[in-house]
Amino acid sequence: MTPWWRGAVVYQIYPRSFCDTDGDGVGDLKGVESKLDYIASLGVDALWLSPIHPSPNRDFGYDVADFDGVAPEFGGMAAFERLIKQAHARGLKIILDEVLSHTSDQHAWFLGSLKSRDNSKADWYVWADPREDGTPPNNWLSVFGGPAWSYHPARRQYYFHKFLKQQPKLNLRNPPTLDAALAVLKYWLDLGVDGFRLDVANSFLHDAQLRDNPPVPVAERTAYHWAHAPNLQRRIRDSNLPENRTVLDKIRALVDGYDNRFVFGEFSEEPRLLGEFAGADHGLHTGYTFTFLDDRQFKPEIFAKHHAFLSAIEGLWPCVTFSNHDVPRPVTRYGRSMEGDPALAKLVMSLALCLKGTVLLYQGEELGLPDGPIERDQIRDPVGELYFPYAKGRDPCRTPMPWQADAPNLGFTSGKPWLPMAPAHRALCVDIQDRDQHSVLNFARRAIAERKLHPALVLGDLVALASSEQVLAFERQHGDERIVCAFNLSRTPATLPFTWSTAAGHPRLSSLESGTAEADGAQIRLGPLSAFVAKS
Repeated sequence: MTPWWRGAVVYQIYPRSFCDTDGDGVGDLKGVESKLDYIASLGVDALWLSPIHPSPNRDFGYDVADFDGVAPEFGGMAAFERLIKQAHARGLKIILDEVLSHTSDQHAWFLGSLKSRDNSKADWYVWADPREDGTPPNNWLSVFGGPAWSYHPARRQYYFHKFLKQQPKLNLRNPPTLDAALAVLKYWLDLGVDGFRLDVANSFLHDAQLRDNPPVPVAERTAYHWAHAPNLQRRIRDSNLPENRTVLDKIRALVDGYDNRFVFGEFSEEPRLLGEFAGADHGLHTGYTFTFLDDRQFKPEIFAKHHAFLSAIEGLWPCVTFSNHDVPRPVTRYGRSMEGDPALAKLVMSLALCLKGTVLLYQGEELGLPDGPIERDQIRDPVGELYFPYAKGRDPCRTPMPWQADAPNLGFTSGKPWLPMAPAHRALCVDIQDRDQHSVLNFARRAIAERKLHPALVLGDLVALASSEQVLAFERQHGDERIVCAFNLSRTPATLPFTWSTAAGHPRLSSLESGTAEADGAQIRLGPLSAFVAKS
């Protein structure tokens, strides 16, 4: 039987910014529950909840203080138990975001580990002696700036943190630590969750000898490398080790021991290792890289090259994602706009739903939301604190969901929202778009429904047809069904030479089409930012 997650559409919710029901300005699980009918109306198959565990919120849930609980501001365990019951009643799966690479420095495990070098938790984190001159043991850099090591006088040692110093790295080379991490997943599986998204799943193991990361050769450095100092290193010793797969294999075995569950990972560095970390019979079920998420050009070449890369990995089922809580939203990233761009939003949605893989949509993507403006005194994200005003971090893509145009705070909260509401989102509110059959929201609903009607789009192979400066074209095939998909990613008209394989009619899948497109027996004519989808 085909697993439910193959070709599924997963809707990511960032709970703090989704819907607040108690007026404290922070979204909660009761708010998610109140919007389940809306989520179900999209036609998605599952909800992915960004971390819901208790946390001091230095990194807003990605610094976990208690893996077995639900944060009080989200409503505690009772709210989660209601949510999973109500979601399942609507046929929606629940996927939890689990952070097994590190914890908060307030987690009981770390508080025990720092007490001494010989207690039961001493080796649960990555500790190392300073060099003779007091400097860190190697050159590893934190993703959030500066050395990836912080000194603690309690042990007279440094501890490793790939992210904030308040996020010490778990030592999953230590068997009791790995057993505890696996027990976290088992606890939630026993409670009935349908799967997990694993944060930085490429970073579970570190180099046991603590060797330096090598530099990226100067001749190979691009704007991407110079944008952030850690990118100037090849991060192959602090993370991205091939033996990382041993941990992923254990996780996969645990999850596969339950009926019909799903686990996928974030592989934020070294995409070449994707095939090692996810596959039909090893690693996680699937995972995503940042190839599309980091892209700002929206050129056919990017998609064509990534498809060629994925196709070369035997047995891999891919993920498709253009948006999440870590990157600028597609309308802003591709369109360089802080305003709405319905044509671009529809095209991005159509492309995501036509590419091969499990589709990950981020809340508000179905509305075509752009990023929200953030001023210095509104920054909550440590990345924004590091680089403002050169970059504003991740807060702009995390501004709260706009539900009702004429309500205070656009219906998100009756209090002061934890991040400001984006003024441009008022015209894109759910209630306005719900009434407009031509809106991005209703386009998304129709497109997701259309995709589900066609096995070729859900499960089929992808065969590249063409890639030019403007046009990306491919065919999806499953059994006897063949569907041609052509996308003009530019803002000027384009044509694609295309000869139909037979003389029979070729019904258009109009619910997946955006912009204007026409076809005859010899070519497809595509208007600006348009999609053509038809049986071939």
